[in-house]
Amino acid sequence: MDLKAIIQDLGRRARIASRQLAQLTSEQKNAGLLAMAEELLASQETLLTANAKDVESARTNGLSGAMIDRLTLTPARIEGMAEGIRTVAALPDPVGHTISQWVRPNGIQISKVRVPIGVIGIIFESRPNVTSDAAVLCTKTGNAAILRGGSEALGSNLAIAAALARGAQRAGLPEDAILLVPTTDREAVKLMAGMDQFIDMIVPRGGHALIEAVVAAARMPVIKHYNGICAAYIDKDADLSMAEEIVINAKTQRPGVCNAIETILVHRDIAENFFKTGGQALLDKGVQIRGDERVCALLGDKAVPAKEEDWTTEFLDLIVAVRLVDSLDEAIAHIESHGSHHSDCIVTGNEAAAERFLNEIDSATVYWNASTRFTDGGEFGFGAEIGISTDKLHARGPMALEELTTYKYQIRGTGQTRK
Repeated sequence: MDLKAIIQDLGRRARIASRQLAQLTSEQKNAGLLAMAEELLASQETLLTANAKDVESARTNGLSGAMIDRLTLTPARIEGMAEGIRTVAALPDPVGHTISQWVRPNGIQISKVRVPIGVIGIIFESRPNVTSDAAVLCTKTGNAAILRGGSEALGSNLAIAAALARGAQRAGLPEDAILLVPTTDREAVKLMAGMDQFIDMIVPRGGHALIEAVVAAARMPVIKHYNGICAAYIDKDADLSMAEEIVINAKTQRPGVCNAIETILVHRDIAENFFKTGGQALLDKGVQIRGDERVCALLGDKAVPAKEEDWTTEFLDLIVAVRLVDSLDEAIAHIESHGSHHSDCIVTGNEAAAERFLNEIDSATVYWNASTRFTDGGEFGFGAEIGISTDKLHARGPMALEELTTYKYQIRGTGQTRK
């Protein structure tokens, strides 16, 4: 198998399809999306069969329970994927929107208009629903997509991509609008990252090693879905019942996702009372607490002494690093030096402290009295997303429709020339 030739062929086909997609109307794209949702549901048995094989292999290979949860498809999750497609179809199309418009003194009219980016490469691990989310958002915005999933979900990804492609083609969309790299050979990542003649932007979402490999090799802009080292700070003025609910939700609802908290910072003044309720509730949920010296002194053998690397680790499991802090300043300093600028929250009844936290924490999403689990395209009303960007340019936070467009200037004149 000539892998380079395969990847180059995908790039050429995607480039042709992107030009065709860019000319489609919103109605044509929406019809394609609805057909994709229908085909996904019609292919449910095929999807579940392929996914069961992937899950069985994952268990054999010793993947964690949280990772297997990310990998697993169920009828409800497939219905959720289809509903996500229908939601995106119902959203306004950003393509063609005039961002701003003005007329110069010489009579030239200048318009700044949203347009598709072109071909987007998306490299991801574990979660097969990303195949659907990425393909659907790219289709809505008139972009062709080249998708490369992880080895643990290859069968699931192939089945999902095939179903989406059938639906799209049935509705008259370009045949190569959605392409999936049919191999898990790691060399494919490097080849995609170097293919700037065909791919306009690449989005890696996965582990540190994957993202570093893409960044090192990429010849086109990269939007990183980096680590989710998310923190919750329980302030001295927190409602402890609320704090307990938030940390339990943010840590245990789905511990294997990027917007789950990995660190809890507790103000020393309320630490003892918090650990009687919130700390015990975490333990009751099976969470291992890795604490600093003061936390271990309070919890005794209920906590494991934290190592330095625990403060910068994305556990993606029922593990949380917990530290006592003496002030809001110390909490902010910890998050800024140890976090990944993804999602962080403060629990407090003190508005001034909350506003400081919201303004001083330099993360893509910052919360006051709410779980970090809301960092999600669907929860933000975007329908879906292809990742949570921890970059600052050109997109930050949930990457949805607007973030998959760029813009160009259209200039209309009546014969003006520059003097």
